[in-house]
Amino acid sequence: MKKPFYILCVDDEKAILDTLHRQISRAFGNTVAVEIAESVEEAWEIIEEYADEYELAVVVTDWLMPVTRGDKFLVELHRRYPHVAKIMLSGQADTKAIENARVNGGLNAYLSKPWNKNMLIDKIFGYISLSLGEQPSVA
Repeated sequence: MKKPFYILCVDDEKAILDTLHRQISRAFGNTVAVEIAESVEEAWEIIEEYADEYELAVVVTDWLMPVTRGDKFLVELHRRYPHVAKIMLSGQADTKAIENARVNGGLNAYLSKPWNKNMLIDKIFGYISLSLGEQPSVA
């Protein structure tokens, strides 16, 4: 039996996380769990805590955060979990950071803030469908 999957959103701004959580939860209903982390350190804690019971499908992360930048997080995430789809969502990422995330971190998509909700949901739906071979329903 396959493990249920989840989406992890990482951003140092609570308002952004609340919006992401609301948009993704509304789009996927109960078919996908959505977790939020206000730092990369908290993201690793969630990933480790959920590892035995849930499958991480997609990570949506900001680039400019205290302590660890999003591209560095994605590089390490890709090293440990290469199958996870990775989306960087930022209004301040520079081209070197995006290229680092793309080349070394397996970045699947970059979206600028403010983001287009439908584009984000379509990308998440596509990555879940491709990587896990499942067809989650979109509400």
